[in-house]
Amino acid sequence: MMQCVICKHGSTQPGKVTVTLERGGSTLVIKGVPASVCENCGEAYVDEAISAQLLQTAEQALHDGVQVDVREFVAA
Repeated sequence: MMQCVICKHGSTQPGKVTVTLERGGSTLVIKGVPASVCENCGEAYVDEAISAQLLQTAEQALHDGVQVDVREFVAA
């Protein structure tokens, strides 16, 4: 748990969020991404390893020519 750096009032709790990544005309929506979520304002914090995995997934989707895709998060 940590104090939210956005609202400065809430503490974060483990949860899951939906992340939308857009780049070069491609939109990738990934549901069920593990994150720490502020109980006050809802701001989500995704850790470095998860972020790296999301970016790798987005790069692959862009390479594959995906325009719009919605998928569930799968841990590496």
